[in-house]
Formats: sequence, C-alpha cells, structure tokens
Amino acid sequence: MTTNKQLHTFHIPVMGLAFTIDSPIRVAKYGISSVISIADDELIERMRAFYSRKFDVPYQEITQKIHDYRAERITSYLNLVDKIVKEKFENFKTELAESKQALENFIAMLPNKSEIKKGLEHLMEDGIAFKENIKNYLETNLSPGDIDVNIMTKLDKDNFDKKEQLPVEFNDAHAALRGFANSNLTSSVVLSAGMNPRLFAYFENFSAFFPDFDNNLKKKIILKVSDFRSAMIQGNFLAKKGLWVSEYRIESGLNCGGHAFATDGYLLGPILEEFKHKKDQLIQSAHDLMVKALGQKEMHIPSTPLDLKITVQGGVGTAEEHDFLIDYYNVNSVGWGTPFLLVPEATSVDKDTRELLIEAKEEDLYLSHISPLGVPFNTLRGTTNEMFKQKRIDDNKAGSSCPKKFLALSKEFGADGICTASKKYQDVKLDGLEEIKDTISVETFEKMKFDITEKACLCVGLANASYLENDIKITGQSQGVIICPGPNMAYFDKEVSLSEMVQHIYGNANVMTDVNRPNLFIKELKMYIDYLKNEISILSNEVTASQIKKLKAFKSNLIEGIDFYQNFFSTTNYFEKSISEIQRQLNHYLKELSGVEVPELVVA
Repeated sequence: MTTNKQLHTFHIPVMGLAFTIDSPIRVAKYGISSVISIADDELIERMRAFYSRKFDVPYQEITQKIHDYRAERITSYLNLVDKIVKEKFENFKTELAESKQALENFIAMLPNKSEIKKGLEHLMEDGIAFKENIKNYLETNLSPGDIDVNIMTKLDKDNFDKKEQLPVEFNDAHAALRGFANSNLTSSVVLSAGMNPRLFAYFENFSAFFPDFDNNLKKKIILKVSDFRSAMIQGNFLAKKGLWVSEYRIESGLNCGGHAFATDGYLLGPILEEFKHKKDQLIQSAHDLMVKALGQKEMHIPSTPLDLKITVQGGVGTAEEHDFLIDYYNVNSVGWGTPFLLVPEATSVDKDTRELLIEAKEEDLYLSHISPLGVPFNTLRGTTNEMFKQKRIDDNKAGSSCPKKFLALSKEFGADGICTASKKYQDVKLDGLEEIKDTISVETFEKMKFDITEKACLCVGLANASYLENDIKITGQSQGVIICPGPNMAYFDKEVSLSEMVQHIYGNANVMTDVNRPNLFIKELKMYIDYLKNEISILSNEVTASQIKKLKAFKSNLIEGIDFYQNFFSTTNYFEKSISEIQRQLNHYLKELSGVEVPELVVA
C-alpha cells in the first residue's frame, strides 16, 4: 500500500467549530496536516463564499431550500479547500526552487531527524544545476499536509421537514459523513466522542472507505480514543463491516481542549504503554474480522493488514515531551492544538479572543458545565460570550435563541429535540423552579438556577471567531465568542509565527516563558485528582452502590497510575533535568490522593 511521506511529526487537531475551519488553506502547503470540523454547515457555506471571493472562484450559494443542502455544502467547501491547497502547494514548490531564502526558511521548519531535511541541505551545498535539482527533489519527496475532517459522533440529531421526520441519512452526522465521502479529498475522517453504531454502519454505503485492488484507501477512518479497550471495541465493530481503522488518535481525557471525556482514572502514560505493547493485537484482530467481512461482501481482500498509525495529543508543550512520545512510545505523530491558537498563520481566532488567551493564567482556564451535551467542557474566563450570557440572565431573559439547533438533543419536551442552552428550554425549567422556590433554601435555589442558566450556545459561540476575524457579518442574537483551549494555554503567553511554533516543537526555538510548567503527565494527574474530589463533593444524599463502586475504581486506577509513573521515572533516561521534581510531585499527589475518602454506602 503506497502512502505519502509524512513530512512532520506533529499535526493540528480539530479545535472548536471555527478555529481550524480553514487551517489546511493556511498550513497544508508546508506539509502540516490539520483537521476541519464539519459540524456547522452554515459556517462552512459562509467560509466557502469568503474563500471563493478571495481566490476568484465562481460561487453559487447552496441554500436550505436544496434537498440535501447540508451534505452538499460540506462537499463543495471541502472541494474548494482541496483546490486552493493544491494550487498553493504548486506555487510553494516553485518558490522554493527559485528562492534560496524561502528554501532556507522551509528547511528550518523541518524535523531535525528528517531525511527530507538532510536531502535539501545537501542540495543547498550543490551550486551546479541548483534550481533543477531542487525542483526534481521536491516533486519526488514533498506532499501537502492532509486535509482531514472531524465528526463528533454524538452530534447526530434527527432532522425534520416541517413536522415530518426525515430518514436517518439526513441526521446531522450522517449528512456530514456523506458530504465528506462525496468530496474530492483523499484524506481521513476523525470520529470523536465514542461509538455511534448507526453512523458506523452508514460507512458501508461508500466504496471509498474500502480497500481497492492496490490495497489503497481513498478515504480513511481515524478514531479518537481514550484507552485501549475502547479502541479494540470500536475497531473490531468497524472491521466486522469490512472497514479498516487507519489511525487511533489517543487523547488525554482531561488535559485537552474542548469537551473532556474523563476516563475511569486511567492516565495517559499507562494507556500509551498498553498501546505500545498491544498494537500488533489490535492490528491482527481487526484484520481477521475485516477479511471475513470483505469475503462475505465479495470485495477485494488485502493479503496483509493495512497500515495502522498510533498518534497522541493532549497537553504536550515542549520539544522534550514531543520527542519522548515519538521515541519511547513509537507514536507516528503528536497533536499540538491549544498552542496553535496563538499562531494567526495557522488558526482562525479573532484579535480580542487571542489577546484574552495570551493573558490567561492557570486559574482562568477551567473545566466548565456550559456544554448542552452534559459533558465537561474546557473553557476560558472572561469571554464575550460569558458577558452576553450573564446580561441576559440579569435581564431575566436567560437562554439562547438557538438558531442552529445542532445540540437540540434533549427529548424531554418532544421527539424533535430541544437544546438545554435555549431560551425555550430554560424558560420552562426556570418557571418550574419558581414554583418550588418557597420549599427550598436560598442557596439551593441559586444553585439550581445557576445549573439551568450556565449552559451556553456552543453552536454560535464556537463559530463567531471566524466571522470576526474575516469581517463576515454576524446576524441574530449577540452571543460573542466561546473558545475551548486546554489547560496548556496557561504556559504560552504571546502571539508567535508559524515558523517559531514549529521550531519550538522540534527544539530549535522556545516560545514558552513559564519555567514552572509541570510535566504533561503530572499536569494530567493533578487534573484527575481534582476531578475525583469534585465528583465526590457533588454526590447527593441518595448515593447509589454503582456510584460508590465507580469512584473507588477511579481512585484505585489513579493509585496504579502513580505507581506506574514512580517505577517509570526511577529508571528512564528521559526528562533527566526534571526527574527529581517529577518524583517529588508524584509523592505529593499520592499522599493527597490517599487522603481522598470515597464515602461508603449507608444501609438504612
């Protein structure tokens, strides 16, 4: 099976709805892969209009009157991005062949161990036929970064035409998948937020996800996972349909941006260790199931397993951590998300929000409950969305007008669904709360009111940054901007160029001024202990046996994780300068965790 040579050892993961919506247009020519969210077809359509004007491409609006408008909008935008990236890449190769300065700048951005870097440096020394040799070398060895897309599997709302429910294939995630499958891209779809059997089954409708006679996949599947067990379950589920998972993208449960899907106390180090030792098991299990399924479908069967990558992301901030993950765990790539929010050349963030990110300290970045999904959500204090939301609460007009309805997933008031951040939903809940106001304490009332009104309109808030950055008119209710950086943002405090950030990743520059930043494993451990404490603190008086069992398992897994780290850091040659501090912190957190008491079930 032929694959393009991977130029970089990092990738830019999906961030929000807007922050990486056009990242491939910005960075793919340098060989940097990035991921576009295809959740918001309205944002996608408006960005297609913007870039069509910018690159002088004919544009015809795809309105909601068109039967399959959501999928068609996504297909058209991805095709436009693909066209622009290819043109920019060809122009970039020409520039590199004609300008030694441009070539030197590009070489400075490449990984130190890169064979392509060494090859280009060697050609730079060759004064004879420089241009022609460079041109031939670039044609043979260079390829643009991947234009991958993300589908959050939970965002698969049923859709209606007036009051009539549309067929399943018109659900949000299904339509997004169809939009990607019908595009010209040869790239991957990153599936996040767990298994959606109905959506996974829909992949079978598209031949591009099955191997051709040369064992190539035109469209690939990447699963974002938090542990080995979920990878095995989801990978085998798809394999039974003849579908191959080309990459498992391991993400820290809590030390990440956006929604935080906490594991049951399993830490990143032990998780990566398991993948390292069981990768072959993952491959063989899926291959055997896929072979059987393809045989039943009378389709081409690869004689050997297809390629499988293991990548990791979440909280990485130094070249030392990056190299460690690559070298020790043998991962194919490391995701760098949050730091790139301070790189205007790479991500779509408005000026005011970027300034807020620059000023952010540890206490400003927190795990909130603003998401209507009911999943903890990493966010930042002081956003414009926070201001607009609080003003509506103060004016007794809590809730969003809910113009997009991507998160209208609650079936509490009917089959067509409602969003818990909407005014319609919050009005009903607040009216119900008023009815019982006299029967509860003031503290309980205020807490219940806060829980209702805390929810924010992610659909609009996570899209507005692109509109503001590009001077695209924002219509409707003022929602401001929501941004979802990981805790790692606290240690980056200035706007930097793309070249500077890439050189930071590879250890050839340093853009981070905070010398007290904890090791990524230590930071994640602290977050998990804080998470456990919070889960215990919010237990109601009517605690159940299953809750107690889960919390005890959570604590036990954390203790095992600390034990793993203590053994690992006592023998490793990595992180030599900070080993003693890491060991001190591990001992501190073990002591702290030992003092965390999980309540016992009281039998009446």
